[in-house]
Amino acid sequence: MTEVAATVAGVEVLVSDIDAREDALRATRLASSLPRPGTSEGRQLRRWLTQVLVTSRVVAAEAAALGVTADAAPSEDALLPDVAARLQVGSVAAAALEDPIGRALFVHVTAGVLVSDADVAEYHRRNPFRFDTGAAPTAGWRARRVAATLDEVWPAIASHLLAAARRQTFRRWLDARTAELVVLSPGYEHPGDPRQPDNTHRH
Repeated sequence: MTEVAATVAGVEVLVSDIDAREDALRATRLASSLPRPGTSEGRQLRRWLTQVLVTSRVVAAEAAALGVTADAAPSEDALLPDVAARLQVGSVAAAALEDPIGRALFVHVTAGVLVSDADVAEYHRRNPFRFDTGAAPTAGWRARRVAATLDEVWPAIASHLLAAARRQTFRRWLDARTAELVVLSPGYEHPGDPRQPDNTHRH
C-alpha cells in the first residue's frame, strides 16, 4: 500500500516524495550538519521538508487557478534582498520564492498592497537616521548629527515599507491557502505543531 504524507487539494503527496527530497538534501554539502535519520531532530527535518513540498504544490495549484505564469517574474533577490526579509516570510515561504512561479504569484497576490503617507512620515519620525546618506557634519567632530529631511529619504522609506508589507501579505495569504488546501498525515505534521511528539521544548 502506498504511504501518503499529505494531500493538497485532494492530490496525494507520497512518503516516497519526502524520501526523495531528504535524499537530495543529504547528498549536498549540508549533509554533515543535518540531524541523523530516525532521531527526533531527523523527524522534524522530514516535517519541514513536507511543509516545503506541500507549499510548492499549493503555489502551483493557486497559480494555475489564478492564471499566473512565470513570465516576467522578478528575481529572488528583488523579493528577498537580505536575511531580515527571509526571516520575515519564514523558511518555507522563502523556499517557495526560489521558484519563478512562486515569485510571479507573490506579485499577483500583493499587487494591491499600499503604504500611506502617514506610515512613511511616522517611520521617519521613529527612525530619523535609518536612511541617512551618512554625510559627515560640516562643523567639526563636536557637531551634532542632523538627520536627513523626510523629503530626502521619502523614496527609500516608502520602498522599504512597501516591500515589508508585501512580504507580510504574501506570508499570511500563503498560510491561509495552505491551511485550507493541505491535510497532513500523522508523523508529517507541521514541525511547530504542539500536538506532535517531537515538538518538545528542551534546555
